[in-house]
Amino acid sequence: MNIVVQKFGGTSVRNLECMKQVLEKVMVPYSKGNKVIVVLSAMSGETNRLIDLANEWSDTPDLAEMDSLVSTGEQVSIALFSMLLKDRGIKARSLLGFQIPIKTNSAHSRARILDIDNEKMMELLEENDILVVAGFQGCDAGKRITTLGRGGSDTSAVAIAAAISADVCEIFTDVPGVFTTDPNICSQARKLDTVSYDEMLEMASMGAKVLQIRSVEFAKKYNVKVHVRSTFSDEIGTYVTQEDKNMESVLVSGIAYDKDQARVTLAKVQDVPGVSATLFTPLAEAGVLVDMIVQNPSRDGRTDMTFTIPRADLNQTLKILDSIKESLGAQEVLYDQNVCKVSVIGVGMRNHSGVASRAFQALRDENINILMISTSEIKITCLIEEKYTELAIRTLHNTFGLDKNRSEENML
Repeated sequence: MNIVVQKFGGTSVRNLECMKQVLEKVMVPYSKGNKVIVVLSAMSGETNRLIDLANEWSDTPDLAEMDSLVSTGEQVSIALFSMLLKDRGIKARSLLGFQIPIKTNSAHSRARILDIDNEKMMELLEENDILVVAGFQGCDAGKRITTLGRGGSDTSAVAIAAAISADVCEIFTDVPGVFTTDPNICSQARKLDTVSYDEMLEMASMGAKVLQIRSVEFAKKYNVKVHVRSTFSDEIGTYVTQEDKNMESVLVSGIAYDKDQARVTLAKVQDVPGVSATLFTPLAEAGVLVDMIVQNPSRDGRTDMTFTIPRADLNQTLKILDSIKESLGAQEVLYDQNVCKVSVIGVGMRNHSGVASRAFQALRDENINILMISTSEIKITCLIEEKYTELAIRTLHNTFGLDKNRSEENML
């Protein structure tokens, strides 16, 4: 059988009128004889309402009970949408994560999918034409409900598509696709027809909210063809797929940014073996995601260690550093929350040189100081002062000619 997976986010199902639009989108592959699996998020604002409710009841809500609570948002969405389908005379049923089951580990609120019962899914598709699945959730070995973290419905949809070898996984959202940068910042931002898995991974890691990063990891691992498009138009969106020679010929595909950053410096630590392990091991154990790391040259047996973390983890990080500062011989802890990471991304960088030079010169010409630099095979990231974010994005976007399709400015 031919199978299409479609995922719709909270804004797409926020009320009856929007759900009727979703229904019309679902009818397109259904009318062509495809079996359809529809993955739905909770109605817009519902998850936040449930979280606020938990915080009203408890100062420190139990994470397992939180999962039981917030997963009810998706249950409402799938039940209501299944009613619309059945009113159309379509053979359909709703499914919660544990009914499939979508098996996860026991990391409540941030669980990872371990396995999906594809045989059960195929049996249900034989009996029904459309399955409506609750996104964002699964169950652990103890049959407790788990959730996959914010944006987890993307991961649910791609994982299901991988498990049943679907023809395509369509991610419907409130934007028409993946853009060269944030169109709210740069009016010349252009929608991309295609983007490689690796490029999308880098964009997602930089805070691009089009796809959850784990969904892209699943898509790459299992070669799932993903189509990001708008619920509110019939326009073709952006295909996330394997890279090809045409992608490699384009030097830069997009400019991404992440304002949710803080820079921390442990000043004048002893420059001896094991310092880095002593510093970063407790941060890792606490679940703090450390990204950019710079160690200054040693002077008089001491050095500065500077790194970036998510802004939300700053207080926890400062507490940890305060507890280990004396053992490292550090003189002080400095931090700055007014920073932003801006990245130039493109698989074409693998085969071309000069990208870093052009990016640095462009920022220099606008008098934007670079605080830290990190690179990967297809990404160059600069940490800058947050107040220059929009200027930096527009400058880099223009520097690499991203307003034009494969322009000569974007080639070397």
